[in-house]
Amino acid sequence: MRVVDFDYELPEEKIAKYPPLERGSTRLLVLDRHSGAIEHAGYAGLDSFLKAGDLLVLNNTRVVRARLFASRPSGGRIELMLLEKHQDEQSLVLYRGKLKKGDRLIAHDRELLVAEIVDQGIARISLSGAGSLRDLFDHFGGVPIPPYLKRDAEEVDQERYQTVFAEFPGSVAAPTASLNMTQELFGKLHCKGVDIVTLALHVGLGTFLPIRVDSFEEHVMHREFYSIPLQTAEKIRRTKISGGRVVAVGTTVTRAIEHAAERIMTFSGSVGDEALTGEADIFIYPGYQFRLIDLLLTNFHAPRSTVLMLTAALAGPGNLRHAYNQALEMGYSFLSYGDSMLII
Repeated sequence: MRVVDFDYELPEEKIAKYPPLERGSTRLLVLDRHSGAIEHAGYAGLDSFLKAGDLLVLNNTRVVRARLFASRPSGGRIELMLLEKHQDEQSLVLYRGKLKKGDRLIAHDRELLVAEIVDQGIARISLSGAGSLRDLFDHFGGVPIPPYLKRDAEEVDQERYQTVFAEFPGSVAAPTASLNMTQELFGKLHCKGVDIVTLALHVGLGTFLPIRVDSFEEHVMHREFYSIPLQTAEKIRRTKISGGRVVAVGTTVTRAIEHAAERIMTFSGSVGDEALTGEADIFIYPGYQFRLIDLLLTNFHAPRSTVLMLTAALAGPGNLRHAYNQALEMGYSFLSYGDSMLII
């Protein structure tokens, strides 16, 4: 298969520009990857498709205020977009405008120094004086909603472009498959006997960018830092050994678990260990053999995106194509604030 095989026409009106009025009220298309059968349901009824012994895995990263405008001392505005956190470092930015090493910028009376031009449009910056770069963005930055929404962030995005269980700051894009999770749904899942665990993968903008090469082999996958608590890793291992199903909520959870699959299944922890960490650069597309993930809850993704290809790898390209065509015909809403799909 080629990258072009994952292109499709997505009408502008099918893109959800705002979150639903009520969290969790979106639709859910359920695709049986073995038979190709499709069922239409609601996100709030996810528990109906899971069973006792299933393990639901969530990404509890927190989206930071990543968009900030700075100016040159001589005048002229530069837009900065903070990139995702890696280990303890979060100093890389995407920038719009012209910058060179050594340039100084002013943002809300604070001075920024361009320490390095890392790549075209990407720089490493530091903050002069006391305080941290993250604090500056947290106080004065904006919510980094996806550019395809074609609007500025609004008050509703402060709450709704964040999961209800977000904990560890570091992402510049939301783990969108779980934006519609609610405490009520968690309660129903627990009553059903579904166990719920978390990990953290700091989501980067590269997750959602279209691939601009013709073959999979030419694409260089971005890296995203993850941390899987030992309790989560152990529950995944026990679930697989006992014949239960691991349910990934989102492609970010999938990449983290599949990247760490061997360590999860063979790990023997010691007292000082706290988590399995790594940099997920795994590119999953059709032909990939999943090692730990059995079910996937995810959004409807953009054409030619790596997350679309990951979804096709689990669902099967033909099944996914049929499901997307049906979703478009039946008025499902697509992308981050839209409806969802459960692949079983």
